[in-house]
Amino acid sequence: MTNETYMNHPNFGLLYRVCLVEDHQELFTTLYAQRLFFLVTNGIGGIKFEPLGRSDARLMVEIRLRQLRRNGQATEYQKLQAVHKNTFQ
Repeated sequence: MTNETYMNHPNFGLLYRVCLVEDHQELFTTLYAQRLFFLVTNGIGGIKFEPLGRSDARLMVEIRLRQLRRNGQATEYQKLQAVHKNTFQ
């Protein structure tokens, strides 16, 4: 069973969570096209959406993959690797 997370953007509609980037930061993409990416920060001031280009989003996912591999989190690594393949290749 997979755990999928969705968020509603005020202008772009339903967003799908690609991965956790750092504490309180997650990478989301538009649900259907997966062409628009957002770095979503959940902080004291509320939720902040920062648009990202496809190459920046890909780089963030690749950095997260390296972190998971270094930390020995094989299950999470495999899941994110599948998401990376489906989203960017």
